[in-house]
Amino acid sequence: MIDAHSHLENEAFDKDREEIIARMEADGLDAVVNVGSDMETSRAVADLAKKHDRLYAVVGIHPQEAQYYDAAVREELIALAKDEKVLAIGECGLDYYYENSPRDVQRDVFRAMCDLAAEVDLPLVIHSRDAAEETYDIVRDFLEAHPGHHVLIHCYSYSVEMMARFMALGCYISLGGVTTFKNAKVPKKVAAAVPLDRLLLETDCPYMTPEPNRGKRNEPKYVAYVAKNFAALRGMDVADLVAHTDENTKRFYKWKK
Repeated sequence: MIDAHSHLENEAFDKDREEIIARMEADGLDAVVNVGSDMETSRAVADLAKKHDRLYAVVGIHPQEAQYYDAAVREELIALAKDEKVLAIGECGLDYYYENSPRDVQRDVFRAMCDLAAEVDLPLVIHSRDAAEETYDIVRDFLEAHPGHHVLIHCYSYSVEMMARFMALGCYISLGGVTTFKNAKVPKKVAAAVPLDRLLLETDCPYMTPEPNRGKRNEPKYVAYVAKNFAALRGMDVADLVAHTDENTKRFYKWKK
């Protein structure tokens, strides 16, 4: 399996990060894609990817960190993106739930990340919370200017109807542990309805731990619980589901391996 969106650079893994990485093969993990959210974490995920064969990186500025984006950050992201183990730009987007950065700043930096992804010719990984319509508008405008560019809405949290609109643009969607929660009715509907060729599996660890480990620290191996849940929701064999989602992940990230 592939965990398409993880945060092994997070301090939650400081005590056992190398142990987790060392047992990835035993845990059934072919690869883990670690995603930055600011310059410190973007450097960290790129560094981890250089050191470990099964780790890959995504670099960018999270909407909660948008206020710190400037020309120097842009140039460093361009430099990081030149490494073959850096697969995409992100996670970037809009987050109107926390609003650590003003909305106008978030929008400007999101567009800047879109432009950067186009400039370095890498896919785009998007974080979007409580900002469905504005995210859609910016993605639509970006894809009109850059047809066929790969865009992933990670940890998708909106309706089935909105999902269909993103699918019509050609986007991919990744989902994780929230789909295992008993009260997560809409995410379960999305997991069952998203086209099979556009679906990726993620943990978003150390966050969003799936059942039966909810309340504990999440980690990449728990993507197996996500896969089992998705297969049940879709009435599929787990191995068949994983074969599809792994292929989707490789296609989205333009896998260089």
